[in-house]
Amino acid sequence: MLRRLSRWAVAAPAALALVAGLSACGSDDAGTAASASPAASSAASSSALTVFAAASLTETFTELGKTFEAANPGVKVTFNFGSSATLAQQITQGAPADVFAAASPATMKTVTDASMAAAPTTFVRNKLEIAVPPDNPAKVDELKDLADSKVKVALCAEQVPCGAAAIKALDAAGLKVTPVTLEQDVKATLTKVELGEVDAALVYKTDVLSAAGKVTGIDFPEADKAINDYPIASLSKAPAPDLAKKFVDLVLSQQGKDVLVKAGFDAA
Repeated sequence: MLRRLSRWAVAAPAALALVAGLSACGSDDAGTAASASPAASSAASSSALTVFAAASLTETFTELGKTFEAANPGVKVTFNFGSSATLAQQITQGAPADVFAAASPATMKTVTDASMAAAPTTFVRNKLEIAVPPDNPAKVDELKDLADSKVKVALCAEQVPCGAAAIKALDAAGLKVTPVTLEQDVKATLTKVELGEVDAALVYKTDVLSAAGKVTGIDFPEADKAINDYPIASLSKAPAPDLAKKFVDLVLSQQGKDVLVKAGFDAA
């Protein structure tokens, strides 16, 4: 009997210690969960906004994106800049996005015809300039100079808004230009001039301004026949519809217009 009691006396403290240890572990887990909850809440409160925008909006929308993030703590704005035609195709094929800002009504129509965007609003306008290297080696002075076979010219592809505008301007002048390259967006077209690979290109005046010092811009009257309206819309399947509306409101606000006009866009 004494032997049995002595065994229990030894075993009982060990069992109690084990139970206490398990309780402590449970307490630690609860403490860990509790300490993690603020982080989880922070993660839950943060949001993402995805904006698809024409390449010519790169500088202005990047600035407006920072403004939007500052006004909406926890929100991260991600941009997809490129050819409006390509972006429209990506959206209609299911690419997740909240806002679409196009460089022409025609490319926006691709999205609205698919019932994938709310009614768009024109927020700015843009027109073409001739971009040449600073030293202008081909001595380009006006649009008709681009028709000279000795002048190497870069244009945007026809399906791209800046390409469609170039065709309108050239048609208005009654000119036939044979480009040495056709690029998929206006930034790529401008880069050909910056690198000295071509003598001239037809790009937006806003892109000439953004590349100050790297290219020189030449105005031409036929550009007035090929002005592009820029529409913006929130998308019907936007993952963050409330943020999408707020971003569109920022672009349409006086603050947004000031940024865009300063960059060379014309107010709508």
